[in-house]
Amino acid sequence: MLTAMPAFAAEPTEAEKLFALKVKPLLADKCFSCHGADPDKIKGDLVLLNREAMLKGGENSDKVLVPGKAEESDLYLAVTWQNEDLEMPPKENDRLKVEQTWFIRDWINGGAPWPSEERIAQIVEQYAEGVIVKTSGGLSEDWTNRRYEKESLWAYQPVRKSDPPVARNQGDGKVALPIDHLINRRLSELGVQPAPSADRRTLIRRATYDLTGLPPTPEEVGAFVNDPATEAAAFAKVIERLLASPHYGERWGRHWLDVVRYADSSGFANDYERGNTWRYRDYVVRAFNDDKPYDQFIREQIAGDELYEAQPEGARDSELLVAAGFLRMGPWELTGMEVAKVARQRFLDDVTDAVGQVFLAHMLQCARCHDHKFDPVPTRDYYAMQAVFATTQLVEREAPFLQAEITNGFEEAEYLKERREEFSATIKKLDAKEEAAARAWAAGRGYEYIPRNRGLKDGVPEERLAPKNIGFSVEDYGHERIARKGIERIRWQLDRYEPVAFTVYSGATPKANSVSQPLRLPGDRMKGELEETAILTGGDPFSPAEPVEPGALSAVFVFVPEAGCNIPAEVGGRRTALADWIASPENPLTARVMVNRIWQWHFGQALAGNPNNFGATGKNPTHPELLDW
Repeated sequence: MLTAMPAFAAEPTEAEKLFALKVKPLLADKCFSCHGADPDKIKGDLVLLNREAMLKGGENSDKVLVPGKAEESDLYLAVTWQNEDLEMPPKENDRLKVEQTWFIRDWINGGAPWPSEERIAQIVEQYAEGVIVKTSGGLSEDWTNRRYEKESLWAYQPVRKSDPPVARNQGDGKVALPIDHLINRRLSELGVQPAPSADRRTLIRRATYDLTGLPPTPEEVGAFVNDPATEAAAFAKVIERLLASPHYGERWGRHWLDVVRYADSSGFANDYERGNTWRYRDYVVRAFNDDKPYDQFIREQIAGDELYEAQPEGARDSELLVAAGFLRMGPWELTGMEVAKVARQRFLDDVTDAVGQVFLAHMLQCARCHDHKFDPVPTRDYYAMQAVFATTQLVEREAPFLQAEITNGFEEAEYLKERREEFSATIKKLDAKEEAAARAWAAGRGYEYIPRNRGLKDGVPEERLAPKNIGFSVEDYGHERIARKGIERIRWQLDRYEPVAFTVYSGATPKANSVSQPLRLPGDRMKGELEETAILTGGDPFSPAEPVEPGALSAVFVFVPEAGCNIPAEVGGRRTALADWIASPENPLTARVMVNRIWQWHFGQALAGNPNNFGATGKNPTHPELLDW
């Protein structure tokens, strides 16, 4: 989008245009951080913020800028690394590209003009390449008004379904499908001949491995090879059989589980078992086997618990609670040695970025501390998306088993309960030993015996309390540690065999110092902190700045206005609204993302090179018509 500007008083020179369009952005990106942005951190007493400062020079040079003579200007010599004492930027990874050094050379040789800010703005508006994307706005005016190459914005364009020729019989038992036309057209453009058709034996092996992850049996191969029907008809029967196999969901469910970072434990040092995440795993397998509509699949995973609450009591589908376990698949723990607010922020960052990558192919974490360097994703949008999840809380919640779920083979639960009793007996025995030793210690000093934990809580001086684990042998220390940790672990493991879902709920953030056992649904979901939704300076949860309302990616609205998003500020319903926006047929990202993944899973290579990144640092699609078809 271009904005009309007043006519120039005088046409800008080539050097002025070069400075406004190339040199000044280079200086801002590569030089100002050390030579001007912060007056207290100027290096070498050299300021590069204006022409006068450059002409003045610094402590190591008074010939930083010699207008008209690049080869005599230390600025040019420094950025080309021609003088070993003046190699700038100092890190080799930050060095300017050759073309960028030419910009500086030609600007200096053109007289090194430095137009006013108003004139620079006029030059940029009239001569800059690319388009401005009117997002919700960046943290700086420069970012808000920056330009993007049109080709890098392909994913935001409305989906345009092509109209290739209909399927036709080629006369040899094979059928040319519309997809063949699109592929062959691209091959023709590249001057590449298509590979020869595979024989039936190869074809069934490819399809069976692809759809089930298993080899075909000799009988299945023989049946297909010897099928008298045309190859198209015979192969169609093979595909229908494979899609009807339960192994199809197992194979393709694994693809999805990889994308959503599925894990059976929570990561970090304790790596607690997630006893009931198997229910989410099986939900995904069923979704593929049942051919669940993709928009429904999205809504259930982002807002399943809210959809569950919206159903009438007595007719609620507990599978919705299981589906929302998607939001908890990232690593998480909260120990007594960690700040609860930091752990909470880690969850919010993880779930925000996960939703962005999984469903929208956007690397949102790049906008957590600053506006995105390559894509039209301002930090404001990142925290607007995160505000959607600010009322999302973690819970292991009662959810009756489904008929479709496999609940046999739960005998291990009895073994775990027996082990728990053994550990409890060990602790009881050691507690008695410690108490006897503590009583003897107190009596020997003429003190009243007070249990250590109670004494510390009541403020009894440390010297009047027996030492911790008094009377323990070396072996006792080990047995006590193993028993307590064993009970802690078993609490998590037993959830595997209980009708409990690893899920979330909407409410205030409860106060917690550490979490060493499964979380349960609180009686009052609004007891706790309703977290402020704001841009966090540098991503620091203790440095909130500008408040934000729940929202989504504003760049999408620019290109597809009908894909607007209205997310309520109430505690509940935020995720449902976001899920509706993502699953909307007007959203140009969602369907493309899943189609791209399906191509990757089938053929080993996506149409757009990075399935998690449709931005400028990803890769444009090789066959855009196929992506939209």
